[in-house]
Amino acid sequence: MEQELNQFFENIKKNFETKYFKISNIKRIEYGLQFFVSSQNWSELVRIYQNKKGDLKIDLSQIKNKEHYGIIDGIVNDNIHFNHFNDELNDKLGYPIIGTDESGKGDYFGPLVAAGVLVEEDTANDLISVGVKDSKLLNDSSVMRISLKIQEICKGKFAIIEISPEKYNDLYEQFRREDKNLNALLAWGHAKAIEEILILNKCSRAVSDQFADEKYILSKLQERGKLIELIQMPKAEKNIAVAAASILARDRYLEKLKKLSNEFKINLPKGASHNVIDVGKTFIEHYGEEKLRKVAKLHFKTTKEIMGKQQDKNE
Repeated sequence: MEQELNQFFENIKKNFETKYFKISNIKRIEYGLQFFVSSQNWSELVRIYQNKKGDLKIDLSQIKNKEHYGIIDGIVNDNIHFNHFNDELNDKLGYPIIGTDESGKGDYFGPLVAAGVLVEEDTANDLISVGVKDSKLLNDSSVMRISLKIQEICKGKFAIIEISPEKYNDLYEQFRREDKNLNALLAWGHAKAIEEILILNKCSRAVSDQFADEKYILSKLQERGKLIELIQMPKAEKNIAVAAASILARDRYLEKLKKLSNEFKINLPKGASHNVIDVGKTFIEHYGEEKLRKVAKLHFKTTKEIMGKQQDKNE
């Protein structure tokens, strides 16, 4: 994993240096590394993180100047000539293929979104050329921009399934009563995306990340999807179709999170950090506990931390 992180940095470094920027020596930090990008009269901090699965994420949050942010963001996300796709894997799976992924699973606020994209051999290179890669390697602005490109290239060959926080809570509670877990809910979203794509398209193979036994998704597929070959694997985002699906799902998640923030006039943050807890408490002060189910996934332990002692008494 460290080798992949170092290789990713070397590709970034090379690309900056070809544009006459200076890159400092790296400093190891928890789960990643950091370095400075410098021009003639300024210097900004960039970080790269890698989780236990080996997924890489570029963090530009430490950049102070908006103009510098735009410059660095453009080079990092648009011009890195580092193909993170596994060409051998893509060739083995072949085309056409439907890739599915989800977003919002680890975010307390906002919906759960599943997406699917059907990719053919002639569209695979088009997707790579517009910057498609695992959404975790992209910042929010790049996700939104590239999502539009994917929808143009794969018009009529993608599906986005959005489960609002309120619907998510209803379904989760229903599944728990039936002794099912979150995987059943995720599987329903993936299967629904595959089914919608198959309404207008023919495809015999689909691939997704391995979040559970494949029977979860297969059991949710309806008539159109019964004959499809489903492949689940770790790091499925190495496949171009799954990477494209991850961007569509993240884009819709970000769009709906912003809409909820505007509706309730509170900036609802991503993730499940301490800031999320503070915002959750503020939300309850303004709107009450019952309204929380309209913006948040209540089964997260974050809910207990937001409710504090009051919820403990109700358990």
